[in-house]
Amino acid sequence: MKAMVQTSYGSPEVLVPQEIAKPSPGDTEILVRVHAAKAGPSDCAFRKGDPQMIRLVYGLSRPKYAIGGTEFAGEVEAVGKEVKHFKAGDRVLGMSVKNFGAYAEYKCLPEESPLAVIPDSITFEEAVGVCDGGATALTFLRDKAKLREGQKILIHGASGAVGIYAVQLAKYYGAEVTGVCSAANEALVRKAGADYVVDYNQEDFTKADKAYDVIFDAVGKSSFAACQRILSDKGIYLTTSPKLSIVIQMLWTSLFNSKRVIFATAGLLQNKANLAFLLDLAKSGAIYAVIDRRYPLELLPDAQRYVETERKRGNVIITI
Repeated sequence: MKAMVQTSYGSPEVLVPQEIAKPSPGDTEILVRVHAAKAGPSDCAFRKGDPQMIRLVYGLSRPKYAIGGTEFAGEVEAVGKEVKHFKAGDRVLGMSVKNFGAYAEYKCLPEESPLAVIPDSITFEEAVGVCDGGATALTFLRDKAKLREGQKILIHGASGAVGIYAVQLAKYYGAEVTGVCSAANEALVRKAGADYVVDYNQEDFTKADKAYDVIFDAVGKSSFAACQRILSDKGIYLTTSPKLSIVIQMLWTSLFNSKRVIFATAGLLQNKANLAFLLDLAKSGAIYAVIDRRYPLELLPDAQRYVETERKRGNVIITI
């Protein structure tokens, strides 16, 4: 089968096409013919091995797993004899956050992995798109911030893969949403449901005369220190940035500050229920996929180069 393989950390050039053996499912595994995956900042970070925390978990000098990619959608081709809930022909959305492997024509994974059947009305590409940023946004807003109706939330990076779904989910939960993005993406963010939009090129949102119950930095480019002034009493600052300083601030504010910092390894917290919930929301029209560009598998290096320009809107999808 075709796969994009990397044997070292580095630039997009370390990703090379290779023919490798097609996997076979074990007794409790399913084999998926992958049709779509995604390229995002987290994939680029794992490719580079930066930040260093990645190397501590996935290999100090070289990546432990040669095939990257976490989110994927495809069709079940075969199942192990002990598999109970999936069958050949099922259209499925899945996540493989422990050993990756989505950048290949086929992927084997245990039945208990985060997996959900895709409704007929949703394409493989749309399913991956909703899962990409949607799963992370769901973990932060619903599970960590416990966002509720009437609260005010500011989302920094509102046009990105995480931010655009955070806007949609925040509106689903009944919050008043302010999105921070460039002027070029204002219409996109308003369409997603933002009540207010701040152009970061024209205005410093941290100096606003307004208080927010939740500030979600979906791109890891602000700081708690800068945002603390515009947090309400008992307000929550959420960030996707996996920095040691953030972990220290999270511990400190949980003990000594009414305003709290929260970071979570959202990918490791995903499960079947989350994926099924996001697909149900997409089926009902409560959220929708936002796809910027599509690249075939062999152009994965180009896709990741585009992601690293930090200009993408929503998702970059890899077609296989």
